[in-house]
Amino acid sequence: MLDSNILEQLKSYFRDLGHNIDLVVRTSEHNQQKELLDMLQSVAATSDSLNVKISDIVSDVPSFSVHRDGKATGIHFVGIPGGHEFTSLILAILNSAGKGKQPDAGLVNRIKQLKGGAHIKTYISLTCENCPDVVQALNQLALAHGSIEHTMIDGQFAQDELARLNVQGVPSVIIGDDLLHSGRATLLDLLSKLEAKLGKDMAASIKPVDLGHFDVAVLGGGPAGASSAIYSVRKGLRTAIVAEKLGGQVQETKGIENLISVIYTEGPQLTANLDQHLRSYPVEVFEHRRVQVIKVLENGRKHVELDSGEHLTTDALIVATGAKWRELGVPGEKEYIGRGVAFCPHCDGPHYKNKKVSVVGGGNSGVEAAIDLAGIASEVVLFEFVESLKADDVLIKKLKTLPNVKVITNAKTTAVLGNGEKVTAMTYEDRATGSLHQVDLDGVFVQIGLSPNSGLVKHFVETNKFGEIIVDEKGRTNATGVYAAGDVTTVPYKQIVIAMGEGAKVALTAFEDRMRSAPQSTAASA
Repeated sequence: MLDSNILEQLKSYFRDLGHNIDLVVRTSEHNQQKELLDMLQSVAATSDSLNVKISDIVSDVPSFSVHRDGKATGIHFVGIPGGHEFTSLILAILNSAGKGKQPDAGLVNRIKQLKGGAHIKTYISLTCENCPDVVQALNQLALAHGSIEHTMIDGQFAQDELARLNVQGVPSVIIGDDLLHSGRATLLDLLSKLEAKLGKDMAASIKPVDLGHFDVAVLGGGPAGASSAIYSVRKGLRTAIVAEKLGGQVQETKGIENLISVIYTEGPQLTANLDQHLRSYPVEVFEHRRVQVIKVLENGRKHVELDSGEHLTTDALIVATGAKWRELGVPGEKEYIGRGVAFCPHCDGPHYKNKKVSVVGGGNSGVEAAIDLAGIASEVVLFEFVESLKADDVLIKKLKTLPNVKVITNAKTTAVLGNGEKVTAMTYEDRATGSLHQVDLDGVFVQIGLSPNSGLVKHFVETNKFGEIIVDEKGRTNATGVYAAGDVTTVPYKQIVIAMGEGAKVALTAFEDRMRSAPQSTAASA
């Protein structure tokens, strides 16, 4: 049974659905069928617009579909969506009724260009923190398209399928028997891969769309980008924010305990707060877009082209694109992502129970990953490029107490090896002797830090050897009217609170520069 506080919350969420939503359960003799029915009936009891119906279709495992006003929506669940996936169930109901956060018109048009008829399956674990983002994105995509179906499958109810498909990481998105994607992803990531896989219906193609001219355009939706946009619009400037996903890397951050005045929060909650704060102002938000080209025009304006076919111009451009997880860049890494190569120990660690894994990276994230995995795997080998671990002493001391962890320093990873289906080993070079070694193992967890997302502006702004955008004390770059803030810049200490402050600072700088360049009236100059 669901907690009474949760049920009260659901009553408020479902108060004005405006559509009849049916949770259509397939008939099953599985011993957990009653658990599924109890959950769904508890949810349905919170609104007169919700009903649980039993289908004549027989299933070996608990499963159900979401219908709106008597018609299938294309959203299906196999298993009992508890744990992290309970939110996916609630959002599926709200989104099916046209409630909650919806894709904007531009994104819907792009989704509708996909060739239809596909049935997408996402294999998940209820303990996976990244899985709900993928499930919810694909559910929204199915709703927006109309002839694409999506099924969330709890892996514990599909062990034979997981073995047949050789799925070793979650979430894993499958079309037919082909792996489309594994690991965390945004709606934009998934849409791009579906466009490549399914193709586009050219009859539904759209013409380029001019989004208009803005006083300020912010690239990036993390703490720095959100702060920049809010401070800009508060100055009365027409402001746009373009982002692949609001929150940026914050979405993948678990516990946040150093955001001053907030004792504790988590990445998804902080992201939701940033989103809510942004939308309380007249900021024009273009989410799930990727910038393709930026041009500086003769009149000083910046022309920004998006992968959606949309474009805009702006007087001031604020680059707050943050950073992304670094990859090793060695042979075999990309080929085995989701089949032994992973980046999230919390999500994919359970798949390596009683197996041997490696962690590459001896900073805080790498040592924390090794400590977490030591409680699951039979053996963990931690590789560090330099001569000693770079993590905090408290973490290193904890690591040294674990009997099933081995640390190899001065090691340069050279390749990830596999048998065509999964990872079987990795090789490394001993940097002191130059000798090559091979370690047989089942999985490789990459934890080597962040790389700044500055590639789009490198042709007209100056960067350092690490790719960070060089800025002055007020966030100006070497290009007139172009500013940068947050993790993409040379500003030291990549912290959320610093990014927020830097975002506010560059917005104020851009406004200051705008006022200085504005024509002065006779009265003002007298």
